[in-house]
Amino acid sequence: MTGRIPLPYDFLPPVQGFRLRSTDLVDGGTMPDAHVHALGNTSPQLSWSGFPAGTRSFAVTCYDPDAPTAAGWWHWLAVNLPAEVTELAAGAGADDGGLPGGAFHVRNDFPGHRYDGAAPPPGPAHRYVFVVHALDVPALEVGPDTPAAQVGFQLTAHALGRALLTVEYRSA
Repeated sequence: MTGRIPLPYDFLPPVQGFRLRSTDLVDGGTMPDAHVHALGNTSPQLSWSGFPAGTRSFAVTCYDPDAPTAAGWWHWLAVNLPAEVTELAAGAGADDGGLPGGAFHVRNDFPGHRYDGAAPPPGPAHRYVFVVHALDVPALEVGPDTPAAQVGFQLTAHALGRALLTVEYRSA
């Protein structure tokens, strides 16, 4: 699809990049059915390395910038992952019990307190941007029902690094 809007991360203050991998997703590929809302709705396995020194915690998000809204669509916000955590198993986004330490899910745009997979309306493919945010604080000052925009503000304010993996999905 031509004429796509840029990713919002392109407009944020630059931070160090690091590596994000998945046994379930291929950067630039198509989202497998297991991670699509109406089919499997399972969060993918993610692992990361090479993040900045001084990282005190992580957050994991999934965002659809192509949603037919002025603000995109948040599919996943997992915050306050301890700094020693460098992987989430597939399915960790099902509920807070799948997250280590004091980590928890913030309400997404479905709304739910979990991962909710791709669910675009019929038409062009949408991008799903999985991001691991390396943060300079051990915990964000947010709660489970903090609006996603406020979480995004906190993520930007405390970002030391950011790793992205983008997949696409198109409804039939």
